[in-house]
Amino acid sequence: MKKYCIAAALSMACLAPVAQADTLLGLYLGAEGWQADNSGNFAEKGNAQSFNFDDETFSSYYAALEHPIPLVPNIKLRYTELELRGATTLSETFEFDGKNFTVGTAANTVTDLNHVDYTLYYEVFDNDLVSFDFGLNLKQFDGSIRLDGTVEGVQTTEVRDFSGLVPLGYLRAQVGLPMTGFSVFAEGSMLAIDDSKIQDYQVGVAWEIIGSMAMDVSVRAGYRSVVLELDDVDDISTDIDASGPFAGVEIHF
Repeated sequence: MKKYCIAAALSMACLAPVAQADTLLGLYLGAEGWQADNSGNFAEKGNAQSFNFDDETFSSYYAALEHPIPLVPNIKLRYTELELRGATTLSETFEFDGKNFTVGTAANTVTDLNHVDYTLYYEVFDNDLVSFDFGLNLKQFDGSIRLDGTVEGVQTTEVRDFSGLVPLGYLRAQVGLPMTGFSVFAEGSMLAIDDSKIQDYQVGVAWEIIGSMAMDVSVRAGYRSVVLELDDVDDISTDIDASGPFAGVEIHF
C-alpha cells in the first residue's frame, strides 16, 4: 500500500503548480443522513458467506478547510457510519475466528465498517459557476465483525477486530446554475488493486438557502454508493455494497 501512497503524492506534487489556491480561508461543515440498501458477504478464511443485511439509515459528518497557501493541499475529514446487521442460514461450513460454524444453522452478524476519510486535495477551479478538485483520500478502517451461530451444537459468539489504511484517488466537481441558487455536484474516491476495489461516490443537487458575507447554508440531496471489496485487509475479506439516497446540510464560513 505504501508505494501507491507515494506514487499518488508525487503525482499531485507535479500537478500542484497548475492548481489555484483559495483566495480566502474557508471552513465547510456538513452533516448527512443516508438511507442505504445493503448487500454482500465476508470471510476470514475459506469461502465467503452472504448475509441478508437490513436496510438502514446511517449518518455522515465532514469538515473541510481551504486556504490560500500555494502548493499546500486543502484538507477534508469525513466520518461515515456503516454498521451492518444481517442474518442467514449457513449454506456450508463457515470458518470464522478459528471456529467452524455448522452448515444448515442460523447465523447473525453485526459488521462494523465505520470509517474516517482523510482527504488532501487541490482546487483547479473555484468560482460560483464551476469548481473542480483532485487529490488523495486515505480511508481508515477500525472495525469489527461479530458472528453469532452454532459450533458443534453450542451457541457461540465470536468477534474479530480489524484495521487498515487504504489510499484512494479523489475527484470532486460542482457546476452552478446561474440565478437559481442551485448547483449539481459529483464527488468520489476509488481504488482498484489486484483483487481489491473500493469506490465511494455521491452525486446530487445543492440549494443555497442562505448566502451572506458571514455564512452560506446549503441543503443537499442525492445518491451515495459505497462498495468495499477488500482482499485480506488484516486477514479479513469483504464484498459489501451499501447504496441509496442521502440528504443533508452544509455550512460555509
